[in-house]
Formats: sequence, C-alpha cells, structure tokens
Amino acid sequence: MKNRLLGSALGAALLIGAAGAANAADCKVGVAMYTLSAPYFVAQVAAAEDQAKKAGCEVLTSDGQNDMNKQIADVEDMVASGVNLLILNPRDPEGLVAAANAATASGVKVVVMDSSINTRANVVTQVRSSNDQNGFLVGQWLAKEMQGKPLKIILLSGSQGNEVGRDRRLGVFRGLVEGQLVNDGRAGFEVVGQGWGSWAQEEGLKAAEDLLQAHPDATVILGENDSMVLGAIKALEAIGKTDVLVLAAADGQKEALALIKEGKYGATGLNDPDLVARTAIDIGIQALNGELPDDFPKLNLTTPDVITIENVDEYYRPDAVF
Repeated sequence: MKNRLLGSALGAALLIGAAGAANAADCKVGVAMYTLSAPYFVAQVAAAEDQAKKAGCEVLTSDGQNDMNKQIADVEDMVASGVNLLILNPRDPEGLVAAANAATASGVKVVVMDSSINTRANVVTQVRSSNDQNGFLVGQWLAKEMQGKPLKIILLSGSQGNEVGRDRRLGVFRGLVEGQLVNDGRAGFEVVGQGWGSWAQEEGLKAAEDLLQAHPDATVILGENDSMVLGAIKALEAIGKTDVLVLAAADGQKEALALIKEGKYGATGLNDPDLVARTAIDIGIQALNGELPDDFPKLNLTTPDVITIENVDEYYRPDAVF
C-alpha cells in the first residue's frame, strides 16, 4: 500500500520522532468528536485513542451527537476533568472558537483535526486532509470520465455551515471546470439539486431518494463523503437505475473502495482518518513537551490523491476499521 506521508512542514521526522517524544508526564488527552455517526469518525477516534495510549497517556473521548451545544459541554467537562491535551473535531468553525480559547487559556494544548475552526481560535495547529486539492483531483477525473456526456449532478452535502463540505464540493467544481476547459475548451454542468445527508449513510439514502424522484434525469451523484454516496447507491438499486455515475469528493472508505474495484463506484478523494488522528496526537504531545518550534505552521495538510480503479489496490485494505 502507498506510504501516506504528510505533504507539509511536519515531514517524516515528526511522525517517526513522536513516539520517542510522546512520553509526557501526567499526559491526559481528551478527544472531542462532534459525531460518531459515520465509520470515518469511528475510525478517527479509535486511531487517536490508540496513539495516545501508546504514548502512555490517559484518554477521554466524547461524542457530540452532531449537536454543537453538547460538544461545547463535552469540551468544558474535559477541561474540568484535567485534560492537558485536547484533540478537537469541531461541529462548527465559529461555534467552537470560544470553547477552544477557554481551554487554551486554562493551560490545555488544543489541536484541531479534520474539520476546520476559525483562525481566531487560539490553538496549536489544525491537521486535516487537503479537502480542496482532493476535490480538485476528483473533479478533473469527473471531467474526463463524463467527456461528451451531459452533466446533471445531484449533490449530497454533509451539514450546513461546515467548511470541510464547502471546500470539498467547491474543489470538485473547480477541478471539473478546469478539466473541461483542458479537454474541450469549454465548460458547463448543472447541479440539479442539493440534499443534506449529515455525513451518514442512512441520511444520504433519504436525501438521494428525494432528489432522484425530483430529478430522474440526473447523470451523476456527487457526495461530500463516501458514506452518503453508499446510501445513494441503495437508492439507485431500489429503483433499478444503473446509468448514474456515483463518486465522492473524499474519504476512501473501504466499502467504497471495494465498489471501485468492481467498477460500480467512480472515484473518491484520499482522506485517511488514521493518519490525520495519529498526526494530531503526535503534534499535541510534542506541544506538551515544549518541542515544537515557535514558527510551527497553524495548518498541516496530508498529501491529496484521487482513488480510481487504476490505483485502488494501493489503498484498499479489507481489514481496515474504515
């Protein structure tokens, strides 16, 4: 399988050296997730917990249940319980700023992972995949795959106001336009409808059912993650529709990769929850140990890729959590 190195200032040395640097005294880590409703988030919190325990840290985890107020309360409870490192996957980029700042003010090192937070937040750094670049590569692939065919797109989005979803879909559209210009010297597509699937398979199924009924001429279903698209596939199967191309802007969920291998799923962007979570833990522990330079970047991105039938074997692991 391809070695998924970070494409930023972290470098291999951080990932290799963190294990030795991770033995912080009295290390107590809180991992505050805004949801565990999709396999991606389950894999992410499992990787973060495992990496922290390997470093000898006590670990607390929480599920915000896709409720911003609950996640804020979770963060406050973790700080009150004495965590000195908080790994935060925020429900809302604005709504969690005050909670993150309060944690930092109380002496907690805060590392944001996966979802973004407003740069007003006083945190060590943010660690995530390059949603824009993954989307761009997926969009370029879509332009080539659908060359000469009508592009009537059903868009399945995660949650309103989420910057990750916005960056993913706009990245796809940017790559799609660029790809069409390169291939044909002109560009054009139609988003016939947008549904909100809460990043989950069942909600993606419901949104796709409604949109397919309203737009039976759709030729593409694009999701902002794999879970929602897997739900959309069930909706397509239920009505016997086989002429719709399905793809996602990101994730690389193993069930999606298995379908890519079978030619039943177009493409997805690389978003490795294991790498993102373990990197966030490693950086946080180095911050606890005072080992990060003063100019450590406030944003760290993993290397993007588009996963298709041509390279899926480099990424597919049937025994993976996600």
